[in-house]
Order: sequence, then C-alpha cells, then structure tokens
Amino acid sequence: MAEVLLFLTYLGVILLIGILTAVLSRKVKLPNILLLILVGILLSNVTYKNAPLIWFPELFLSAISILALVMIIFDSSSRFKLRSLDILSLNTLSLSIIFLILNMIFLSLSLIFIFKIQSIFLALIFSALMAGTDPGAVLTMLKGAKARVFDFLKLESLLNTPLIVLLPFIILDLKNSLKGELVISQFIDQIGPFLQQFVVGIGAGVLVGLIMFKFMKKEYSTVLSPLAMITAALLTYIIAENLKGNGVLAVTAMGLLFGNIYLKQKFQLQEFSLVFSNSLEILVFILIGLIIKIPLSFDFFLKSSVLFLIYIIIRYFSIVISLRKLKFNFKERVFMALNAQKGIAVAVVAFSLANLNIEGMDVILNLILAFMLYSIILSTIVIRFSKFFVSVQVEK
Repeated sequence: MAEVLLFLTYLGVILLIGILTAVLSRKVKLPNILLLILVGILLSNVTYKNAPLIWFPELFLSAISILALVMIIFDSSSRFKLRSLDILSLNTLSLSIIFLILNMIFLSLSLIFIFKIQSIFLALIFSALMAGTDPGAVLTMLKGAKARVFDFLKLESLLNTPLIVLLPFIILDLKNSLKGELVISQFIDQIGPFLQQFVVGIGAGVLVGLIMFKFMKKEYSTVLSPLAMITAALLTYIIAENLKGNGVLAVTAMGLLFGNIYLKQKFQLQEFSLVFSNSLEILVFILIGLIIKIPLSFDFFLKSSVLFLIYIIIRYFSIVISLRKLKFNFKERVFMALNAQKGIAVAVVAFSLANLNIEGMDVILNLILAFMLYSIILSTIVIRFSKFFVSVQVEK
C-alpha cells in the first residue's frame, strides 16, 4: 500500500508541475511542450540517496504509453476527411510523402555515417518519425494572425501525423520479422506474415469500428458515447495485437472509418477525444524528459546539431520539389523549412519505443529528444520574426 501511495504521489506531483508549467508558459510566451520536456529533464537529474527522486515501474510506463499512443492515433486519423481533399491538400500530402522519402534516404545515411548506427532499421525508424511536424504549439503564440503559410503548416501536420505514427511500428515489425538482418531470402519468407499483420490490423479496426459505430448511430449519450469511443479504440488495439496483427494500423483504420461516416454529435465526440488526448500531453512530455537520459556532452550536441542542419536542408529541398505550383516565395519556403517542430505524436511514439528495451535504441531516443528540443527552439525563434518571412494579417 505504501508503494502504491508513493507512485500516486509521484503522479500527482508531475501533474501539478505540468499545470504550473502551462501557466508559466503563457506568462513568458514560450511553448508549453518545451518547458514540460525541460522539466522532465530537470527531474531526471534530481536524486535522493543516490537514486532517482521520481521513478515509475516499467509496467506503468508501458500502459501509459499504449493508452497515449492509441488516443493520439485515433484522434489524428479521425480528422482526416477523404472527401475534403483538394488541390492544397494534395500538394500538402505530396510534401509529406516526398519529405518522408528523402528523410529515409539521406537522413538515414547521414545518421549511420555520423553516429555509426549499426542497424538500418533503427535509422529508418528515426528518419520516418522525424518527417512528422506539429506547428500548433508554436503558432498559438501568434494569436489572431492569419497567413497562407500558417494554414499550410497546420494542414501538413494533420496529414502527416497518421503516417509518421504508423510507419515506425511497421519498420519495427519488419525488423523483428527479419531478426534485424536484411537478407533477401529472409525478406521473401517474411512477406506473407508481414502482409498478414496488415490484413489482420485493418480487419480488426474496420470490424470493431463497424460494430461500435452501428450502435452509436442510433442515439447519442453525453456520458456513454465518449466512453464507448475510447473503449472501442483501446479494444481495437488489443484485439489486433492478440491476433498477431498491427495494433497501430488497426486503430488508424478505425479512426479513418470514424472520420468518414455519419454519426450523431460527431463534433462533440472529436472534441472529447482531443481533450482526453491533450490531458495526456502533460504526462507524456514530462515523462519523456524523465526517462530518456540525453547525453550532456559537447560531442553529442555537436554531432546532433550537424545532423539537424542536414535535416533542415532536406526539408527545404522537399518543399522546393513538392510545392513548385503553389508559388511560395523564397522567404516563405525558408519559413516553412525552419518550422518543423515536433509535437505530441512524435513524443508518444518515442515514449512507446523507450519502453520496448530494443538494443541500440538508446542513441535513437537521445536524438529524437534532441531534435524535439532543437525544432521547438528554432520554431519559437522564427515565429518571433515571422513578419520578416511572411505577410501576416491580424484579425481584429
């Protein structure tokens, strides 16, 4: 009983610190997620009797990571409307795909060369995850500001989030199937089981979604409908994983189904999903800073900074290649290239990977956390000088 109370105390303290940090971020006009991560890093270096002051059991961290992962995947995929695809959306999707491909080629090779990563799969996981963007936390600093570039960055985040959350786990499943070795004969042998994960995952997501949404179509309950939605998302992941399918893909399929069918009070359900997902942000961002021990050495920061510079260059050329027809000027392209900040989706995936105990993953996790900090700090600085890059209209 004493140990349970201790963990509940830790949890209460973290949530309290997170709330105070959110208030502070508004006062000092800095992104909340940046301060939350820094608080987590600070807490990780506080010890008592030669032991970490705050510590959680691995089982608790794994459960929190899965719950957060499921909710973020469902919330992001449910907001993807197939019927709303227009020319701007298609160009945005083109940027997401081209940026992802160039990342997985050039950023992976740079990572292997600079940090001597032995596993191509780990390099691909990192590169795929870094293709994700989330400008919302920083753009909120520009209250009432309007610009075509801002709308484009928000749309890019909406479209690339389901992809970058799903892809690292697909690569991880492929790595486990091939036992970490990219051998052609083994690859061919694993095509069947690998495709089976796709079929089972999509099938589980669609099946659970159809059953649950059929009942939800009949009537809406302020209390039960949101609870049923969360339960359905969690059950989808659990069923798919128990059937040897891809749980992340299952939740993605269910979210897409939810976002593209008619349901009573769908907006209220999505808002509840967003609030529930956002409530996990405080815990996730502080815990990711708490459990990932980023090296405080000059060598690491130098190498990671060089890698981040390469990443920004890749993003700029991705924008140039994919957005030729939209006629963004040079300053606007630079502004978009520099605004590639990472948000809750990347944090949740990193949090989940940190609880899998994969050999060689420590370096990848350190780099993910470093890139999160670099991208948020850079975006915050660029936003301060946004009028230099873009023509901003302020709503009155």
